[in-house]
This record gives sequence, structure tokens and C-alpha cells, in this order.
Amino acid sequence: MFRKIDDSISVAGQVSPDDIAAAAAQGFAMIINNRPDDEQPGQPSSADLEAAAAAAGLAYRAIPITHAGFSEPQVTAMRAALADATGPVLAFCRSGTRSTFVWALARAADGADADTLAAKAAGAGYDISPIRAFLAQ
Repeated sequence: MFRKIDDSISVAGQVSPDDIAAAAAQGFAMIINNRPDDEQPGQPSSADLEAAAAAAGLAYRAIPITHAGFSEPQVTAMRAALADATGPVLAFCRSGTRSTFVWALARAADGADADTLAAKAAGAGYDISPIRAFLAQ
């Protein structure tokens, strides 16, 4: 369920409070929620997931990304969250794609090589070619 991109981050589709407890047991230090509340009926609220993270001793950040796309503040927030993490991060959205995209954009903004980012994403089963042009900016 959790797809490892590299030692610092894994991504996933929608998680439940039980998944957050499992993430803590697997050694994750932070949960990043890239999914807006009410995107789909029945999904757990960000508040419920944040409470589960707190109960599990994990840091939590909500950086919602809608299907309208990304903005600079979201990439900046992701950069800050990754910088603040004291261990591996689990980021999630509906399928893991938006989380992978915003991770790649954040790492590229920090100077990471676009080819390396693409290879890491592909290793986890994600194609970042739709944002590839933005990685070099």
C-alpha cells in the first residue's frame, strides 16, 4: 500500500486512521495529506487523520491539492514539510500521483536532478512526465 520513492518518502492513496497507526509502526515520522476534504464521499477528514497521527506520535501536515493543479504555495509548503521531517515521510492523496508530483516539484526546487527524480518516481510506479518541464525551472 505504501510505495517507497526513496528512504525519505513513500506515497500512498487515501489512508485511514488505522493506516496511520501502521505507518508509525513502520517507522514513518510525518504524514502529509495532499487530498482536500470532501473530494470523495466517505473519505476520512483531515481533522480525523491529524488526530490519528497525533495519537500515533507522528507529525502531520495538510497540503491539499485539488484537481485544478499545483501552485507555488503548495510546493513551498511541501519543501518546508520535507525539511522539517525528523524521519521518513508518508504523503498521500487519492492515488499517490499528486503527492509524487508535489514531492518532485519540491525536490527540484531544492536543486535535485530531474532525471533522478523521474527514475525514483518510476521505481515507485509513478510517471512524472506531465510535470517534467517544470522540474528544470
